[in-house]
Amino acid sequence: MTVAEVTVAEVMAELAALEDPKIRAVNARHGDDHGVNLGALRALAKRLKTQQELARRLWETGDTAARLLALLICRPKAFERDELDALVREAGAPKVHDWLVNYVVKKSPHAEELRQAWLADPDPVVASAGWALTTERVAKKPAGLDLAGLLDVIEAEMKGAPDRLQWAMNHCLAQIGIEHPEHRARAVGIGERLEVLKDYPVSPGCTSPYAPVWIEEMVRRRDGA
Repeated sequence: MTVAEVTVAEVMAELAALEDPKIRAVNARHGDDHGVNLGALRALAKRLKTQQELARRLWETGDTAARLLALLICRPKAFERDELDALVREAGAPKVHDWLVNYVVKKSPHAEELRQAWLADPDPVVASAGWALTTERVAKKPAGLDLAGLLDVIEAEMKGAPDRLQWAMNHCLAQIGIEHPEHRARAVGIGERLEVLKDYPVSPGCTSPYAPVWIEEMVRRRDGA
């Protein structure tokens, strides 16, 4: 057994010791099959520091907590384009998918190429990653994006999209409305007509994901109104 394999075994044992049935039950309601407190997971990642080979081996276990840990200790720029494409397709649990896109793909030199490829992917979960990367560009690097064209697609396809794709498209809709005043009225109008996530339950103090409300609230906060 190699040192790396021993390390994987040791890490898996530590993750097993952190397992909490109550946390697992809460996560299960969101489709995530792990029971490890994320604060404890981040503390473990901080202790392990960046270890690309260990990250790859943890991912290969297929265990959700191990994959989340892998995403915290990997080196995002070390992944090739096709490798990232494969990882997104096998991510499985929503939390793994989200962390992969946000913590790894967004930092990759292949992010823009993957964004364009994934937007047109027939797999709605893969397409949702493309929309998440697009939302990032809407906020930070909008130059070159066809915002009106994106709104056209959202208007035509968001209402009937599967949940995770719908959520990602809705986030993009809200971000366009928040960041780009010239498109704000149209973004709000699309949200009002489609009524996507209008009745989504929201905890006290949290902002609704319903785009018209989300846009209004974020613009108000930013403008200090």
